[in-house]
Amino acid sequence: MGDRRMLTKKVTDDDNFMALSASAQALYLHLSMSADDDGFCNQVSICMFKAHASVQDLQALLEKRYIYQFDNGVIVIKHWRMANALRKDRYTPTAFQEELAKLKLKENGAYTWLPDGCQTVADGLPDGCPNISKDNSSKDNSSKSNTPPKSPSRGNEWEMLEEAFGYNQYLLDAVKDWLAYKKEKRQGYGDRGLKSLLTQLKNRVAEYGEDAVIEVIQESMAANYMGITWDKLKNQNRQQKPGGGYSFMDILKQEEQNESHRNS
Repeated sequence: MGDRRMLTKKVTDDDNFMALSASAQALYLHLSMSADDDGFCNQVSICMFKAHASVQDLQALLEKRYIYQFDNGVIVIKHWRMANALRKDRYTPTAFQEELAKLKLKENGAYTWLPDGCQTVADGLPDGCPNISKDNSSKDNSSKSNTPPKSPSRGNEWEMLEEAFGYNQYLLDAVKDWLAYKKEKRQGYGDRGLKSLLTQLKNRVAEYGEDAVIEVIQESMAANYMGITWDKLKNQNRQQKPGGGYSFMDILKQEEQNESHRNS
């Protein structure tokens, strides 16, 4: 097993990572340093001790999906293969093969839970070479143009949400609530419908901000509407930050304003 471990700035320089407590960030570092060549670690308690981290810090990493945890307590670093790839002669396969078999690799190298019918990570790593397995289900679907679109599987739906909204837990929860609401009405989305919805949501977030989009989703469900009432956003102030989304400083300013209102 290699002694060197790498981190990617795509994770550590992200505003959501910077919003974590210092001890949660330190815990992520120690978990990464203690992980095996596939990103698995069964020394969580030791790493928490080294990082002076609490259970809340561990929970924050899980909720933000920087790590995944299995029933036996073993964790895996979600973005491990985005930063770590070893030569065959230096690579030692993980001892947690059963856990590895429950994961797949996205094209960007991040682990995600394995949807039904997809190739496992283990199948995609012959001879210890960290290749990325790819799901060929889209090719199968394209050959069945006359077949009505199927609802995306739970794993595929989760992956699409992660790719669309990254680590924003509040926005993810709001979108998941909306999808569950539509399923209760028996109006669930197929793959194309879900992609279209996510595109609309991303555009509205970039234009009006995350809080406004979350609010209009919740209002639409409360009013029992069939669709999201985007017209209500037209009276909202648009995002000042080019490209949309909140920066880390935006979050700090909002927290300061909230604290000021509470103390007044």
